[in-house]
Amino acid sequence: MKKAALFLCLAIGMTVPVRAAQPQIALVPLDDRPVTRQLPQMLAAIAGVHVLVPPRAALGHFLKAGDPSAIGRWLTSDAVNGVNAFVLSTDMLAYGGLTASRVPDTAQRLAISRLRIISRVRDLHPEAWIGVFGTIMRLAPTGVPALGQGKNFFAPYPLWAYLQQYANLHDPPLPEEQASAEHLRQLIGPEVLGAYLQTRERNRIVDQYALTLASRGDIDRIVLGQDDAGPAGLHIKDVAALRSDVERLRISDRTSVEPGADELAMALVAQALARRIGWVPRIAVRYSTPNGAAYNDPLEFVPIGQTIDSLIAICGGVRDELSPDLTLYVRVPQSDAAEDRALLASLGSDLRHQRPVALADLTFLENTYAHQAAFAQALIAARIAGALEAYASWNTTANTVGTALAESVAAGVGRRSNAYDPIAHAQFSLNRFIDDYAYHAYVRPEVNADLDARNVDHSYLLPQDVMATDHRNRALLWRRALELLREIYPQYQDAGLTITMPWDRTFETEIDVRL
Repeated sequence: MKKAALFLCLAIGMTVPVRAAQPQIALVPLDDRPVTRQLPQMLAAIAGVHVLVPPRAALGHFLKAGDPSAIGRWLTSDAVNGVNAFVLSTDMLAYGGLTASRVPDTAQRLAISRLRIISRVRDLHPEAWIGVFGTIMRLAPTGVPALGQGKNFFAPYPLWAYLQQYANLHDPPLPEEQASAEHLRQLIGPEVLGAYLQTRERNRIVDQYALTLASRGDIDRIVLGQDDAGPAGLHIKDVAALRSDVERLRISDRTSVEPGADELAMALVAQALARRIGWVPRIAVRYSTPNGAAYNDPLEFVPIGQTIDSLIAICGGVRDELSPDLTLYVRVPQSDAAEDRALLASLGSDLRHQRPVALADLTFLENTYAHQAAFAQALIAARIAGALEAYASWNTTANTVGTALAESVAAGVGRRSNAYDPIAHAQFSLNRFIDDYAYHAYVRPEVNADLDARNVDHSYLLPQDVMATDHRNRALLWRRALELLREIYPQYQDAGLTITMPWDRTFETEIDVRL
């Protein structure tokens, strides 16, 4: 309000209008990567909600653990006053992030004591909704070569590869696996193998403690995501033990034990958004092949149909094939040309009838981005890409579907609460096309080829290689990003585009889109 108008209101005794405070969510992310820190914030902005996060320095960086003590102080400070929902990573609170959760550095007793901050948050914010997510340790620790700081990191190559092979065997090993198991145990050595197994045990006990916090009422919704592990391996006993605890504690109505990790913050933010307005999204699922739901992601321990149903629930929704608010289309591996044409036609038909649709493309699981890229191009050519509620195609089933569902729910919440921000929505979707499609299909392979030609390991870049790789990535991706903007959202202009490599590797890039 301008000063003159304000003075007039006061002079004649009128009530001065006060703008309602923007709803806020406090997030403790899994780490500082874009998918875990940046995307949940962008997601909530679609619905006009602000997400608060701890200072980035407290979140650690790649091989450097975050600072749980600093994050605990942040959670109990005035910085989170007025927050009506919390989404908290137990891995960050207990260990200092996902990478730190895979190494034996943190004692079990210390990790558990750090999780007591959740009870303190409940005491300070008794009316707030608290959603918590943790990970069941994946089969392989973080893989880095024995270079630079990587030399001192737990189980660098080749130990990492041996541990991965060993952990993927049945537990106990099948008769035909016995010789391989013994050979791998010798290659790994008793000290490293013992530390790895103790780390798995520590993490399971810490996850079990988090379940007890839920049983006490300190947590309203908890998800334990099994990080990157298929149908066989050492994790199966961990999953069974945790599911048994869920039943014993009688918290199955607000607890999930399922595949996933990086998408869980987005999914719980989506649930917090939907819950705030009392909306339960009704979601239908359409697969590109008749038996699509039965496909098993090699990095998940259940068929994708189960993963997707669980993610719908985590986002606060229910499955509804008859009268959905949203239809999620799922393109599965080995979809043939006819099935792809049918999928594209169905998307177009729904959009012409103004039915909200989202797309999760899982063909990344074919170990090539060629099919994913071809379908993205078809979406753009058909002018469908910019009309989707969401698009994702970047990683495992849980990662991809969780991203698409969460974005769709945020858009639905925004429209139903009259807080929808179409620019924020376009920024999120464009970010996904730039990253999932342009970066992984074109730019990352070229960057990796350049590094391979110089015998540089792109899973962990030394300081002398980081700047040049970052520059090369930016130069290649910038042009493609602006082309995608013109093709998908011609109604918007670039108001600032920043492209960086957030970690010292080429696995991901960070894109800050401003339209």
